[in-house]
Amino acid sequence: MTQTNTHNLTLIRWLTYLMFMMFAMTSDSVGEIIKEVKIEFDINNTQASLMHTLFMVGIAVSGLFLGFLADKFGRKQAIILGLGGFALSCYLFLVGDTFHFILALITLSGLSVGVFKTAALALIGDISRSTKEHTGTMNGAEAFFGVGAIIGPLIVAYLINNGAPWIWLYVLAGILCTLLMLLAWKVNYPAYQKPATTNNKSSFSNSLKLLKDPYAMGFSLAAFLYVAAESAIYVWMPTYLLCDGTSNYACYSSDNAKTLAIYSVSIFFTLRALGRFVGIWMMQHFNWAMVLMLFSFVIAICFIAGIVGGREIALYTFPLTGIFMSVIYPTINSKGISCFAKHEHGTVAGFILFFTALGAAVGPLVMGIVSDMYGGDAQYGFIVATVFTSILFVGMLLNYLFNPTEKQLAKIEKSQYGAA
Repeated sequence: MTQTNTHNLTLIRWLTYLMFMMFAMTSDSVGEIIKEVKIEFDINNTQASLMHTLFMVGIAVSGLFLGFLADKFGRKQAIILGLGGFALSCYLFLVGDTFHFILALITLSGLSVGVFKTAALALIGDISRSTKEHTGTMNGAEAFFGVGAIIGPLIVAYLINNGAPWIWLYVLAGILCTLLMLLAWKVNYPAYQKPATTNNKSSFSNSLKLLKDPYAMGFSLAAFLYVAAESAIYVWMPTYLLCDGTSNYACYSSDNAKTLAIYSVSIFFTLRALGRFVGIWMMQHFNWAMVLMLFSFVIAICFIAGIVGGREIALYTFPLTGIFMSVIYPTINSKGISCFAKHEHGTVAGFILFFTALGAAVGPLVMGIVSDMYGGDAQYGFIVATVFTSILFVGMLLNYLFNPTEKQLAKIEKSQYGAA
């Protein structure tokens, strides 16, 4: 590999990381924004949860119906198209002041994210030299996503504390997105050519065929369960930790507890980001199935403890899940995509992204509905999330015990990466 090619691949990897960080600034700030939106538009939990649900629905629809674009037209073109749509939706926040208009922009941004994220996920496969490197790079991308998830809520808090509207977070994201789009346009991406033996009519029908594939469905269902549980933390934890019937933290027994409640989401995202950076190393040295099984078990225990022990315990156990959640999604995503040939990575990434976004949409929405059924108490919603974590653990336990993907991953390693 020439020095120029090495330079391009390094730059492409960094651009991919920055794309993940940029859209995480908005997507993972939704818990903080929901608190403001409920007051601004006088809406209930179910209505407010649409801020998150419609964004994820947009990603889900895009992943399923448009994921093939990265395979059919190339990674670069799909990335630029998605970034352009996302930037446009961010700038339009400046001209809208109704809740319905904001929901429309949220949906458009989700559709756009689905396009450039599936292309970026496929691109990771293009620049990886083994399935292990693929998993490491995926953890790197998700680590930067974690950094964006830390930065976003802090920006929202700063804006609100200084009397500025939260929509400026989206304007900032739009500016960063525009810069990334220009850089993506200028950089030379690896040449993408579909093998002559593949169907030139790559389309939505190819995504539907994956419904019958055990590898695609297995990893997609795991992604659904994981993200439904993860989004419970950053969407509803800020509401759950508020004292009953108030908008403050006066009921906590100490100043330290109040501080933890205020910064709980930032602590969660910080632990998740740190864990993902460690995960780059961890997945090179440990059995990935064992790690996912053990970590999913600890997550389920943390959720159960936070429900049984109430807010005083959840104050500690819910943010703590960040360190254990850190490696689960990028590994599920990476191993799921790695079970297929590179020329299918865009379609498969879109398919898994559909179930990812579906979990992120359905989970918090169901939690909001259940909470409203019981007087608005978010604790009842977290019982639903605890069920998700428990099912995820059972799935990861079965995956570890029976290891159904071992032969498929070895086959792909040999054919795609030249491993012996």
